[in-house]
Amino acid sequence: MDEIQSLNHTKWDCKYHVVFIPKCRRKTLYVQLRKDLGEVFQRLAIQKESRIEEGHLMPDHVHMMIAIPPKYAVSEVVGYIKGKSAIHLARVYGERKRNFTGQHFWKLQL
Repeated sequence: MDEIQSLNHTKWDCKYHVVFIPKCRRKTLYVQLRKDLGEVFQRLAIQKESRIEEGHLMPDHVHMMIAIPPKYAVSEVVGYIKGKSAIHLARVYGERKRNFTGQHFWKLQL
């Protein structure tokens, strides 16, 4: 956990505390959704060469400590995780059969 990461010409240890909040603080992050969402966040972070160091899924928000390499912008990685996880939630748990285009699930607070 406390190891220094490296790229070709740099050594880095960049960790960020991020909070995701569903729109209007809906209490939507319950039982099965919480179990599935943690796994989804891990897979999405790995796709962007990032690592979730620690995370807490609360009923109405998500706290995450994430290590992001300096070659990626924080907003790029966080936007990717938020977007792809919202699409996953819409497909798996949404009542509708289509994606929720024009609707937003997450709100970001730094």
